[in-house]
Amino acid sequence: MSLHGDYDSQNIFAKIIRGEAPCYKLYEDDDVLAFLDVFPQSYGHTLVIPKRSAARNILEVDPGALSKMALAVQKLTRVLVAELEPAGVQVAQFNGNPAGQTVFHIHMHIVPRYEGDTLGVHASQKADAAELEKLQARLVKRLNG
Repeated sequence: MSLHGDYDSQNIFAKIIRGEAPCYKLYEDDDVLAFLDVFPQSYGHTLVIPKRSAARNILEVDPGALSKMALAVQKLTRVLVAELEPAGVQVAQFNGNPAGQTVFHIHMHIVPRYEGDTLGVHASQKADAAELEKLQARLVKRLNG
């Protein structure tokens, strides 16, 4: 998909925002929603999306929504690092299919990186639901604690 086009209100992130699809929510406020990626690149892979923006990518998002998303990314990165103690952390944002974007609702990835990880854009398998639930509870507890 190119960088330009119409926003698809039926994309999975739009459905999650509307409550039509489930997620492993870590954080939510009036403007931002963050949840665990069900196809994680590593343990703790988190996605952060704006709730009120029908933007497909960074070219379309309004600066206010982008700023709120960036502040949430920083907050959640601190929580992930404190709780999971990775060796590093990758923050990424992809624009357009050739750049690795697969869901066309602007979002940012927070990917904890551990010794021995191989860097990649997409995961090869879906995460175990029980493991995601345990991780969700652990991170929400730290976030709210």
